[in-house]
Amino acid sequence: MNREIETVDMLIVGGGINGAGIACDAAGRGLSVALYEQQDFAGATSSASSKLIHGGLRYLEQYQFRLVAEALAEREVLLKKAPHLIMPMRFVLPHQPSLRPAYLIKLGLYLYDRLSSRSQLPASKAIDFHHSGILQSQFETGFEYSDCFVDDARLVILNIIQAKQLGAKVKNYCQVIDAKEVEQYWLVTLYDQVNHQTFQKRARLLVNAAGPWVSQFIDQKLNVESEQKVRLVKGSHIILPKLYEQPHAYILQNDDQRIVFVIPYLDRFSLVGTTDQTYQEATHQVEISKQESLYLLDVVNRYFIKQSGIQDIIHSFSGLRPLCEDKKSSAQKVTRDYKLVLQHANNSAPLISIFGGKITTYRKLAESACKLAMPFFPQMKKSWTAKTPLPGGDFNGTPEQLTSQLLQSFNWLDKKIARRYIAQYGTLAWQLCGNKKGLGEFFGAGLYQLEIDYLVKNEWVIYPQDLLWRRTKLALFLGEKELQKITKYFKNSPICKGAMSAKGEIKD
Repeated sequence: MNREIETVDMLIVGGGINGAGIACDAAGRGLSVALYEQQDFAGATSSASSKLIHGGLRYLEQYQFRLVAEALAEREVLLKKAPHLIMPMRFVLPHQPSLRPAYLIKLGLYLYDRLSSRSQLPASKAIDFHHSGILQSQFETGFEYSDCFVDDARLVILNIIQAKQLGAKVKNYCQVIDAKEVEQYWLVTLYDQVNHQTFQKRARLLVNAAGPWVSQFIDQKLNVESEQKVRLVKGSHIILPKLYEQPHAYILQNDDQRIVFVIPYLDRFSLVGTTDQTYQEATHQVEISKQESLYLLDVVNRYFIKQSGIQDIIHSFSGLRPLCEDKKSSAQKVTRDYKLVLQHANNSAPLISIFGGKITTYRKLAESACKLAMPFFPQMKKSWTAKTPLPGGDFNGTPEQLTSQLLQSFNWLDKKIARRYIAQYGTLAWQLCGNKKGLGEFFGAGLYQLEIDYLVKNEWVIYPQDLLWRRTKLALFLGEKELQKITKYFKNSPICKGAMSAKGEIKD
């Protein structure tokens, strides 16, 4: 056995929210951890969600009470772990008697308020829409309840940062070429797509957190048969100009018994989604169809006074949810619960594969994965993530108060920029600003050289799209000339040079 090959306790394949959460939890328990992602961290499903931390009100109709209760409990935990990143939000549900009777909605909201302790969010209530000026006149009454909004990709990055702080080795744009069992270890061959290098790692335990590629990884890289089947469900969203000024979201019922969210987004937009379509095509390029766009527009236009068309769509995105196959005929009825499968027979090297899950319950999923791994690592420490803040979340008070403190520390900051820095970085904003005396070169939409350099140095930004679509969402605010200027900076800056390949053009 080659002694030059490094051995780790746990090697994780996949840098979405589940892989990031497991890496963070396991590293904090004292294991040596390595995590590799074939694209960018949060480059697939974990940056294409509805960006909600929620219990899932509609799952109550499917009697998934355990899932809802766990998600509601996690909502409270995550609010405390990342108070700068996760925002409480009120959700308005217009009543449409032909779809669901009022008593059924009241019962659902009663359960939603009581399935878990709710110390930080107000209870649900009935509301009146007369003279609202937002909804069409036939919607006269409705209900309001609490959930939370999150920047999903940044939640992944915070877990990656914390995993690294705890000793984990992490790398994006690094693909697993092969994994095979050799003398009760996993011998994993990897290809670094940035530096064009192939290398190997040994692992005592392999975690398959490949998301939509979970079954494909088992079949093609491990050459073993998967014990759990997965159903890929495509969820698509559109971004429209702001439909209303109020800070609350809407949850709209549709004739097909689905619901569609309309969520205030980045001060200037409304985020609308999602669809649910069983998906059987290639997983590397997932895009919204015209049919999906028209579906979402039709739902929105039946509720709102302000009408929208295809020409109003500013941006769209789609993601694949790898759900546990439970033989349900409808994609919307397939469970959003997760399942962890441990394969370990005849003293073979253990493999844990992650099927299903939702962003709200990623931390509990990570705890479950560590619990499965515990028999192989007697030295593993106890669970710890429930009461430990994520990087940037270690402060008391409100984000507004933290913004004021940042402005006092760096009087050369503009208030609008300081507010965004706190929302994205929390207390890490002090590290971002460092001992600098200014913001440096300006690229548009509040983006300066200071932030680009910080993200390249500290948050694994390789290409402009990593910066503009996942570490931030500033691509939505930038024009073509500004995007070209950013690309030029990535190619020529001493800090960025070498971090971008010849094909590192800006794209979604």
